[in-house]
Amino acid sequence: MSFLIKVIVNAVALWITSRILDGIVFEDNSDTTAFVLTIAAVGLIFGVLNAVIKPILFVLSLPVMLLTLGLFTFILNAIMLWLTSWVAGWFDLGFYVEAFWWDAVLGALIITIISMILNAVLPDGRD
Repeated sequence: MSFLIKVIVNAVALWITSRILDGIVFEDNSDTTAFVLTIAAVGLIFGVLNAVIKPILFVLSLPVMLLTLGLFTFILNAIMLWLTSWVAGWFDLGFYVEAFWWDAVLGALIITIISMILNAVLPDGRD
């Protein structure tokens, strides 16, 4: 159940970020159900990549992480967002991150802030 909540939080954070930044795009179609399913699928991809690949990248980038006092985490999150865009392209989901530097990095920052807020509000099963 916790993973499902994280997927929903990721999906909402990705959607809000796409509304704020022009460089992060969900292709808009007329069918609301298909659009919501697309957002949920991209949230699922983002959640799976964060659960599987991000720990590996974190360990590999640990020296840089220590050197930058943890600020490289923003770049690592941007890489995960960029990778989500790439994998979503395999499934033709209509999710794109235009440019890495500003769109992905700012998007990762916005997604982190929105996720923190939503995770603080939503139940996590540890109550």
